[in-house]
Amino acid sequence: MTFFDTIDWGRLPDVLRFERESPMIFSSGLFLFCALLFLPLYMLLRRTTTLRIIYVSIFSLFFYYESSGEYVLILLFAATMDFFIGRAIGRSEDEVYRKRLLLTSICVNIGMLSYFKYFYFLLDLGQMLLASLGIATEPAIPLEARDYFIPAGISFYTFQTLSYTADIYRREITPLKRWIDYLFYLSFFPQLVAGPIVRAKDFIPQIYRRPQLLKAEYGEALTLILSGLVKKAIIGDFIGANLVDLIFAEPTRFTGLENLFAVYGYAMQIYCDFSGYSDMAIGIALLLGFRFNINFDSPYQSGNITEFWRRWHISLSTWLRDYLYIPLGGNRKGQIRTYVNLLVTMLLGGLWHGAAMRFILWGAIHGVALALHKLYMQIFDALGWRRKKPFKIQRFLGQIITFHLVCFAWIFFRADSMETALSVITQISDHFAPEVFFQFVVGYKNVLLLLLLGYLLHFTSKKQELRFRSWLTDLPFIGQVCLFIVTVFLLIQIRSADAQPFIYFNF
Repeated sequence: MTFFDTIDWGRLPDVLRFERESPMIFSSGLFLFCALLFLPLYMLLRRTTTLRIIYVSIFSLFFYYESSGEYVLILLFAATMDFFIGRAIGRSEDEVYRKRLLLTSICVNIGMLSYFKYFYFLLDLGQMLLASLGIATEPAIPLEARDYFIPAGISFYTFQTLSYTADIYRREITPLKRWIDYLFYLSFFPQLVAGPIVRAKDFIPQIYRRPQLLKAEYGEALTLILSGLVKKAIIGDFIGANLVDLIFAEPTRFTGLENLFAVYGYAMQIYCDFSGYSDMAIGIALLLGFRFNINFDSPYQSGNITEFWRRWHISLSTWLRDYLYIPLGGNRKGQIRTYVNLLVTMLLGGLWHGAAMRFILWGAIHGVALALHKLYMQIFDALGWRRKKPFKIQRFLGQIITFHLVCFAWIFFRADSMETALSVITQISDHFAPEVFFQFVVGYKNVLLLLLLGYLLHFTSKKQELRFRSWLTDLPFIGQVCLFIVTVFLLIQIRSADAQPFIYFNF
């Protein structure tokens, strides 16, 4: 069996046709095949800016078609609408007109996002409201008739296009002159379907620069791609398929100890899955001559919940800060308003992840925790107890508390329903059964070894990461090729099924 067995060479046109059950992702054989065809021509076009932009845009649209089929038209609509709205905002000096244009962009984009992600959620809320008023009605759309498919990455590119029109309105950037340039920005395939969320003011200046790949950047890109493959396709997928999915499917069949390890497993799975994707996206973009900001910075090393959100999904947390928290008033309206703004921001951040009460509760847990931490720091400042650098034992305890708070919130994020989440918590609190520990270790030894490896790699110091990158950069080309082949071979041997979709694929 080879890495290319996912491609039926005799039916190549069928392979390139969109299939909802097997979308194209970075760890699939189809993407590797397409990338090997894409890169040589890209390198030939690197000196001709317009042709390169058109070429990458076409490939990006094909990539998105392989992820979402005909919903590529929604992406094209968003790119066209906001390109012209941005131009109109940039030309106008009438503040009322400019604000109306911005509100049009916000309403249309949020409207499309709400339709695809929240239509059934709002429908069911309306049904519940009518029922609470004593009005009995049949469901507007039966469960069996509902289509829950969400265009891949719609939340990510919606936030990107909103930041573009908002930054033009704020006069932080000037609008692009060509539609193809804006399409290139919005559809750039490395970050299109699962982030990171790239700001226009960071990305657009790079469009017109001739792509150059220095040796150090090549080594950094290769390190990111390989580490992303290992995290996502080897560690994350294996832990998910062989521990997390089994226990969260029927938590009452397992002891509390097994449920607890499933929670720890999911904490590592979602980190490896999402940060692994981000690493690959940033690495592939760097190979093409574009530098993205870091999206994950060892978040489980955080000593408090505020630090966690400075390290976890940085592109989203900074977007929520700049385009939601600060416009709501931030910390400029007094202490109570600050806490309310934090809670509202995180509630909406939870809703952004999914249309379900469990996601809203996940956001509420983080919002309350952020508000309490801010209150805690204000009290310590008032009493003069705050140190610039906390004691080591203080930071260690903070890391343990923060990690377990995050893990507790992950239960609601991962569970398929509130009933499942409560079952997991009940099993851990009431049916822990520590006596099965050694039996559990023997039965899940391979999963636990990868789980341990994941946490060890996560707590690796920056200095060690830089040493590995330097070693990989200095490795002869044949050695780099061999390392890549070994990684792909391990991926094939370890994974127990086809390439697993990214957890954030439909966010």
